[in-house]
Amino acid sequence: MKFNDIKLLAQADMDAVDHVIRKQLYSDVVLVRQVAEYIIQSGGKRLRPLITVLMAKACGYEGTHHHTLAAVIEFIHTATLLHDDVVDKSELRRGKKTANELFGNAASVLVGDFLYSRAFQMMVGVGQMTVMDILANATNIIAEGEVLQLLNCHDPDVDEERYRQVIKYKTAQLFSAAGQLGALIANQYEPIQTQAKEYGTYLGNAFQIIDDVLDYSGNTEELGKNLGDDLAEGKATLPLIYAMQKANNEDRDFLRSVVIEGGTDHMDRVMAIINATGSLIYTREAAEREASLAIDCISTFQDGPYKNALISLAHLAVERNH
Repeated sequence: MKFNDIKLLAQADMDAVDHVIRKQLYSDVVLVRQVAEYIIQSGGKRLRPLITVLMAKACGYEGTHHHTLAAVIEFIHTATLLHDDVVDKSELRRGKKTANELFGNAASVLVGDFLYSRAFQMMVGVGQMTVMDILANATNIIAEGEVLQLLNCHDPDVDEERYRQVIKYKTAQLFSAAGQLGALIANQYEPIQTQAKEYGTYLGNAFQIIDDVLDYSGNTEELGKNLGDDLAEGKATLPLIYAMQKANNEDRDFLRSVVIEGGTDHMDRVMAIINATGSLIYTREAAEREASLAIDCISTFQDGPYKNALISLAHLAVERNH
């Protein structure tokens, strides 16, 4: 299945999710509405709420609470984006100016807080303490991941293990919650919920690893952000980590200095070393392994279009170019 096929399959549900999002975005404070609507309507893939919808349907759910949970997932994700862009001093996201660039850092942080708190108000409406437990835990771990990433910035000794811990916390955690909530709301037994959760974790890992590949090999127009953003911020992601391991001493010392200093002034030489060491090939293969593990997690699910969509989503996560 292509991504458009998946969107078509889930169209009615995702339209309902969008309705919940628009309704819950309302605030008497005009600036809150402006910032929140700007970031939510700025062209994201809605991938995380889509996972909740597809997983719920794959598990046989027939109700409507999955729409609310999918919207909650999107609100939490959007709040993290608002805060991320302030921390990273980002200017572009999804091909548009970031909210902090348009409205300022203070407004972005505070509206991010509004979205977090609104998400928890919506969770209460679902009426399941387990939902609160999953999402409260996910939100806390995501925050820890952000701090871990901050600690790793400008540190050339970051290895693959430390890198993977950050992406598991910062990115995969919300994918994991999205999958688990879909199975939970369908009243599936705990082993199925665990499989759905692990599907999300592996898919989130694959998605982030490919994001990090595209930061060195993508197209700025397609990505909607500047190439080399991670390098500019002194982040040693997997392509750079592997290149430092495999490069000769001179090139390794150069890459270490680039991580320490940050910036993209030496991007051409960095790319030459990355390509010479086969780093992007290694990183893509790592993402493909994660996608395969995601697919394995749902192998026992009942066959049908929603299971096929989840399988296709794992393949698409590593095949994409933006």
